[in-house]
Amino acid sequence: MKMCSIASGSSGNCVYVGTEATHLLVDVGISCKRTMEGLNRLGLTGNDIDGILITHEHADHINGLGVISRKFGIPIYATAGTIEAIKNTEGLGEIDESLFCEVSADEKMILKDITVNPMRISHDAVQPVAYRFQYGNSRMAIVTDLGTYDEYTVESLKGMDVLMLEANHDINMLQVGPYPYYLKQRILSKRGHLSNELSGKLLSRILNDDLRAVFLGHLSKENNLAELAYETVRLEITMADNQYKADDFPIYIAKRSELSQAVEF
Repeated sequence: MKMCSIASGSSGNCVYVGTEATHLLVDVGISCKRTMEGLNRLGLTGNDIDGILITHEHADHINGLGVISRKFGIPIYATAGTIEAIKNTEGLGEIDESLFCEVSADEKMILKDITVNPMRISHDAVQPVAYRFQYGNSRMAIVTDLGTYDEYTVESLKGMDVLMLEANHDINMLQVGPYPYYLKQRILSKRGHLSNELSGKLLSRILNDDLRAVFLGHLSKENNLAELAYETVRLEITMADNQYKADDFPIYIAKRSELSQAVEF
């Protein structure tokens, strides 16, 4: 299985997950042109994509969906609430009803040789989910846009080989930054975004001997720095009450506007 972040952040999100036989995108919050450029660099085209998995209906996750779906006729997988919200989103244009495929949290589905298992997340969208993937004994998850986590989250993410986890903001940068008060409160809420500190604390709960790589994703342009997210998460791991240290696992930053490190496992 292979994972590569094509874009990650509040300006647009798109992640490739695939095998030799199956090629998937998680969210298409960037333009069709940028998405295709990313796929081309991975040796793929839009015609190779077997499905688009949508986490939720916010613009930075669906901006390119209308154009891509019309151009390539790719099936769109999302929860019932998200599908309805997409249909009511202005600016996407007409999307063929037959392309929508409904998914539910904790109900597995098989897309060719990849098993996809959505999971609930806490975010201010209609019915958001994150996605877990399994190919043979290999397991990975893409989990962004969650304001908090609980035991369900921890249990859902145990045993992963590769993980993309949100580290959206530094709390101090957000509090003293330019955002209006209501937006700061939204981001800091339990239905907002995961801070660097919380990202590190959650990661510390789900570290395991098989973990091959961690990607920190959805970093805020205004309220975070790549180095700050990286060091904060590493510090939380080192301070946590477990046998692991930050140097035990490679930690990458999923970049805002270019391909991240591609990981095969």
